[in-house]
Amino acid sequence: MTAPITETEKLSHQLIELYGKLSSWEQDVVKSSSLSPAQMHTIEIVGHEPHGATLRMKDLAKKMGVTTGTLTVMIDRLEQQGLLKRTPHETDRRSYLIALTEKGQGLFVEHHQYHLRLTEEITATLSTEEQALFSATLEKIIGQM
Repeated sequence: MTAPITETEKLSHQLIELYGKLSSWEQDVVKSSSLSPAQMHTIEIVGHEPHGATLRMKDLAKKMGVTTGTLTVMIDRLEQQGLLKRTPHETDRRSYLIALTEKGQGLFVEHHQYHLRLTEEITATLSTEEQALFSATLEKIIGQM
C-alpha cells in the first residue's frame, strides 16, 4: 500500500511540470532568433534595468547565477552580434558596465511582448483577486530564494 501524496509532493510535481512547460515555451520562442535561452535571458535582465541603465558585470553574473568568467564568454558573443555593449567603469578599473544597444533594445522589447502574452494566457482563467494573490505568492517565494 502506498502512502498518500503529501501537499509538498504535489507542489513539487506541479512546479516541475510548470518549469517544463515554461522551458519548452521559451525554447520555441528563442529558436526563431540566433540566440540561446541563456543569451536571451541575459538580454532580458539588462533590458529590465530602468531607463536603459547599465549593469556591472559582477551584478549581472549574480542575477544570472553564473560566474563572471562564464558571463564574459556570453557577453563577448552578444557584443559581436551588436546586442550589448561593454564599457569600462569610470571609477573602478576592474569593472565593466553592460548595456543594450539599440538593436538589443529592439530584441528585448519584442521578447518582452511574448512574455506579456504568455502571462495573459497563464492568468486568463484567474479572477483579479486570484491574480493578485498569485503575484503576492510568487513575490514571497522569489524573495526567499
